[in-house]
Amino acid sequence: MTTTDATVGWSRRRLLVVLGAAAAAGVALLFGLVYAVYFAIASASSGHDATGTSPMRADNAPATGAAHRDAVAAEPMLAVDQGASQPAPPAAVAAPAIAIPASTTQGPAEVASGFPRTPQGAIGQLAAIEQIVLQSMSIQQANTVHAAWSLPGAPSVAQWPLTQNVQSFLGSAKMGGSLDPTSTVVVTPAGAQVKGTDGPDWVLACVQVKVQATITQDAQMGYGYCERMQWHGGRWMIAPGPAPAPAPSTWPGSELSTKAGWKTWSGGGND
Repeated sequence: MTTTDATVGWSRRRLLVVLGAAAAAGVALLFGLVYAVYFAIASASSGHDATGTSPMRADNAPATGAAHRDAVAAEPMLAVDQGASQPAPPAAVAAPAIAIPASTTQGPAEVASGFPRTPQGAIGQLAAIEQIVLQSMSIQQANTVHAAWSLPGAPSVAQWPLTQNVQSFLGSAKMGGSLDPTSTVVVTPAGAQVKGTDGPDWVLACVQVKVQATITQDAQMGYGYCERMQWHGGRWMIAPGPAPAPAPSTWPGSELSTKAGWKTWSGGGND
C-alpha cells in the first residue's frame, strides 16, 4: 500500500501539526501524537445509511458479489482538511443517533464480541477491534488482533490502517514496539455510519472515535475509520478486498461531522 505524509496514516507531519504548541515545552515530537486524516478526493454521496434511530436490519436481498462490494468500498467520502479532526463547536442541530448494541462476550485476542448479525452489530464489532488495537498501541497486539479477526484476502497486517497508525505513533514517540507504561491512549466511539451493505452478511461499516493521547500533556482529536465486514462463523470479521476509501476524520458532533454523514453513537456498544 503506497502512502504519503499528506494523505494516509498517522503521519509525522500530521502528528506534529496537531499540537504544535507543545514545541515550546520541548515535546513537539511527542505531542503531535494523534494521527493523520485519511483524505478522500470527492464528496460523500449515496453511501450513507438512512437517517433515524430505528434499528437497521441487514439487507435481506441476495448478495450481488465482489463487483458491488468493491464499488461501495471505493466510493469516495467527504474530503476534509487537516483541521477538521480538531475540537470544534457543536453543531446547531445534532446529528441523528444510531443505536449500537453492546457486546455479549469476549472473543479472540481479548476483543469484545457477540454482536448481532445486523449492520449496527458490524459497527460495534469494528469499534471493538479498533479500540483494543489503538489503546494497546502495540505492534504485537496489532498482529494478534489482525490474525484473529481478518479473513483470507483482507489487507495484510502491514497494509492494515490500524497497524500503520500504531507504527506512526510509536515511531514518532520513539517508544519501540509498544506504548510506554507512563503513557496512555484512550479511544471512545462517538459516531458511526453504514456506507453500504450486500446481503445479510456483508457491511461496509464506519466508526468515528475520539482519541485522547497522554504523555506529559493531553491531546485529542476525531478519527474516522471504515472496513469491509463479513459475517463468518457466528461473528463479524474484516472481509476480503482492498481497503475502503478513506473516511472523513472530523470532530464528533460538529457541523462538518454531520455533513460527512456521521451519526451520533448511542447505546451500550463500546461507549
